Amino acid sequence: MFFSGGLIPTFLTIRDFHLYNTFLVMVLPFSVVVFDMIVARTFFQTSIPGDLWEAAQIDGCGNLRYFVLIVLPLSKAIIAVLGLWIANQWLKDLEKDSNVKIEWQVMSSNDWGEQKSIMLASGTLPDIILGDQVFSDSDIVNNLSYFRPLDEYIDSYMPNLKAAMEETPDMKKISTFPDGKIYSMPTRLPSRPKSRNQPVINKAWLDKLGLKAPTTTEELYQVLKAFREKDPNGNGKKDEIPYTETGLNVDFLNPFGITDINASSMIVQDGKPVFYPTTDAYKEALIYTNKLYSEGLIDQELFTQDNTMTSAKWQNADIPIVGFSNQWTPDAVFGKWSDQYEAIAPIAGPDGKRYQPGDPGGMNLARNELLITTSCTVPEVAARWADQFYSNEASIQNFWGAIGTVIKKNDDGTYTLMDPPAGTSADAWYWDQSLRDFGPKYVSPSFEEKIKLNPKAGDGLKLQIDQLGSADVTTPYPKVMYNAEEFQELPTLTTDIDGYVATMRAQWVTKGGIEQGWDAYIKKLNDMGLEQLLTIRNNAFERYMNVK
Repeated sequence: MFFSGGLIPTFLTIRDFHLYNTFLVMVLPFSVVVFDMIVARTFFQTSIPGDLWEAAQIDGCGNLRYFVLIVLPLSKAIIAVLGLWIANQWLKDLEKDSNVKIEWQVMSSNDWGEQKSIMLASGTLPDIILGDQVFSDSDIVNNLSYFRPLDEYIDSYMPNLKAAMEETPDMKKISTFPDGKIYSMPTRLPSRPKSRNQPVINKAWLDKLGLKAPTTTEELYQVLKAFREKDPNGNGKKDEIPYTETGLNVDFLNPFGITDINASSMIVQDGKPVFYPTTDAYKEALIYTNKLYSEGLIDQELFTQDNTMTSAKWQNADIPIVGFSNQWTPDAVFGKWSDQYEAIAPIAGPDGKRYQPGDPGGMNLARNELLITTSCTVPEVAARWADQFYSNEASIQNFWGAIGTVIKKNDDGTYTLMDPPAGTSADAWYWDQSLRDFGPKYVSPSFEEKIKLNPKAGDGLKLQIDQLGSADVTTPYPKVMYNAEEFQELPTLTTDIDGYVATMRAQWVTKGGIEQGWDAYIKKLNDMGLEQLLTIRNNAFERYMNVK
C-alpha cells in the first residue's frame, strides 16, 4: 500500500503538515486518495501562510493541535470541493449509466486566475468545462476558437436540452452569443422564487413597542426612529442599529423603483432599458436615505465596514442589535436570533407603488454551465453525456441530491425532500450533496408540481416568503451577452462610471448635497462616456430580445 503510487504525495503532505513522528503517518496513506492529496496540498501551499506554523510553535502548539485548530478551519473550501466529488452519488450513478469515465480536474479558486490565463494562452483545455464560475462571458467571446458551437449537437445528440429550449425559449435566449451561435449550455433551476431579497424586520421589537410592520417609506422612517430611541432590545443601552449593511444595498432603494439584480445599474421601464443612477427616482431615493443617515437611523459605519463586521452585528453574541434589513430569508444572516425576524411585504414608495426585485419568470436562469472545447475529440459522446443532466429526474438530483439520499421518490410519482441531518441547515445539506446552483439542469414547470418542499426550511421557506412580494416583481434588465468589441470598451467605461457613481452615492448619503451637485454629476458622467456605455447596453438588450 505504501508503494501504490501515493508515496511521494503522501510524503510531501506529511512534511508540509509537520506530522513527522505522529500516528497520522500510519493513517494518512490508507485513508486519503492520492489525487485528493495533491489537490489539497496545492490549496495548503497557496492559501495557508507558512509563518502560521512558526507562530503556533512559539505558542507551544503541537502537530495535531495545529492541524485540528488551524489547518482544518482554514481548509473548509477545499474540503467541501473534494467532498462534493467523493460523496455526490448522482455523479457516480451518471458515470456508471453513461459508461463515460470522467477524469475530474478540480481547480482552487485562489490561483484559478493565473491558471486560467496560462490555459487560454496555451490553448490547452480539458474536453469539458463544468460550471459558470470557470469562464466568464468575456473569456469565451474573446477565445471562441477554443469552444465548439453546440447548435448542431443540440439538434442531433441532445433531445433533452432541445426540448427544454422549445418549452422555455429564454433558455435559448440566454445562451445565444452575439454571432447567433450557442457555445455554452444553460440551466434552469427548480423551485426558484420570483423575488430576490425581501424586507426583513425584527418582529420582537415591533411587538414590544406596539408597532405594526411598515408599509410605506414614511412608516419605515417612523419605525426605525422608534427602534433607535426606545430601547426595544431592553438592555438599557442605546446600542440598537435600526438598519445596517455593507455599503448601501440597492435593495434599500426598492421603494423608489430601483430594482437592479445584475449589478449593471440598469433597470427596465416600459420595456426599455434605463440607467437608473441618472433618474429623478434615484435622486429622490438618496435624499430619503440621507435623511435617515443624518438622524442616526442607518449605521454610521455603512460605507466603511466589511462583510465580517456587518455579520457580527447581525449575529451579535449577547442580544439582537439590528432592526431592519433586506435578505433572502431571515435565517440566512441572523443566526440564533433569526426567530425574532420575519419577512414583510415590499415597502411602498412615494408614488404609492411597491417594487420588488426579482424576475417574473423566476430567479432561475444562467448560462456557461457546460462547454465542450475543441480539444475534445469525441464531441458527440460529450454532448450525449451532457444531455443526461437535462432530464427532470437528473436535474432535481444535481440540484438537491441523490434519490435515496436526499430525495424520496414516492409511489404516486411525487418527490419529497428528506430532512437534513440534525444540526445541519437544509441549504447547507443541499450544497453538500449536489452541484446546487452550478452545472446544467432543467426542471420543467409541470414537473416542479411533483416536488414536495418543506415550507418551514430551505427552498420551501423562501417560496412561502416569496408570496409576500411576487405580485410586485419588476422585469429586470436581462443577462445580456456582449461581443468582442464591446468587451474591449466595457472595462474602462464601467470602472470609471460605476466608481464615480459609487463615490457620489456614499457622499450624498453621508453628507448630503445632492440637490446642489446633481447637474455637475450628470455632466461628469457624460464626459466619462455614459452615452457610449448606454449604446453598448442597449445594443446587447436588443440582440437578446430578438433571439428566436
